[in-house]
Amino acid sequence: MPATSERRLIVNRRTLLRAGGGLAGILATGGAPVFAQAQPKKLVFAHINAVPESAAVAFDWMAKELTARSNGALEMQFFGKTLIPQELEIMNAVKSGSVAMGSPAGAAATIFPEMGAFLVPYLVKDYATAYAMFNGKVGDKLSKQIEDNYKLKVLCYFDYGFRHFWTSKKPIVEPRDLRGMKIRVQQSKIFGDTINGLGGNAVPMAYGEVITAAKQGVIDGGDLPVVNMKALKIYEVSKYASLTYHNYGPTNAVMNLDIWNGLTGDQQKLVLDLSRAAQEKIRQQTESVDNFVEAKALLEPLGMTVVEAKVDEFRKVAQQKIWPAYKSQYGALWDEIEGFKA
Repeated sequence: MPATSERRLIVNRRTLLRAGGGLAGILATGGAPVFAQAQPKKLVFAHINAVPESAAVAFDWMAKELTARSNGALEMQFFGKTLIPQELEIMNAVKSGSVAMGSPAGAAATIFPEMGAFLVPYLVKDYATAYAMFNGKVGDKLSKQIEDNYKLKVLCYFDYGFRHFWTSKKPIVEPRDLRGMKIRVQQSKIFGDTINGLGGNAVPMAYGEVITAAKQGVIDGGDLPVVNMKALKIYEVSKYASLTYHNYGPTNAVMNLDIWNGLTGDQQKLVLDLSRAAQEKIRQQTESVDNFVEAKALLEPLGMTVVEAKVDEFRKVAQQKIWPAYKSQYGALWDEIEGFKA
């Protein structure tokens, strides 16, 4: 039986020969010997919705791309709808580090009150303005605030587009059509203020309860961007889609700051590059159907009737009844958004 030192030499030689194609390969490339391949660092991304919802499609793609391009160093796993059932729970998991990445989806202003100004009805003018703000200095400033206040790294901002009413009994063409209507809203004050200010009765509710509530008559409708009316199957409980463009719906994707800081510089760049690519995919999918012609083509085969609302009338009501309180609350940020030119 070989002596201990001889056995160690044999083991080391076998290990070396298995690594990197053998000793000759290592010497030829000038590389250092690699004795074992490190396990990839797992990055779990939790999201409230599953594919084919627009953001779910993009972040599922991102997970596959990041895993493939990191050369075995990172393994990103996307879980839509299956891992954690509510937006607030997802964000708490990311803050604690039990999940690496996630999105507050439509609850962004609840998690990050700093984003509330962007959701004030009719304050953000159009997609071009929104994109320029969030991909520029306004977004950079907001990201710094979120990092400082919550220890979260903003990977990208994206949106669910402008929100429109879906209803079961009648379309919403002008503000008076909302009278007496029980409209589900997300659990953030600005959404409730929007519906109440425009003339309806806001019913705050997590999205997971919406379909059941609509079937039982607890609510008469709600609001969603066009792209998600199909993806979330709202046509099962809704007859009308009324294009009011009343709230712009910005949100973001974030990462636990400690986990982010544990990545190398190259890995961080890869994550950010792919996040921006995912952002573009979501924006294209969202904006491409957010007009009357495309909305009709998308939703009417599913049994919904698409109508054009009197947007100017809704805007006037919002400016009179909703804007004053928020303008005084947000001050300089309000002026920056209102006066921004793409």
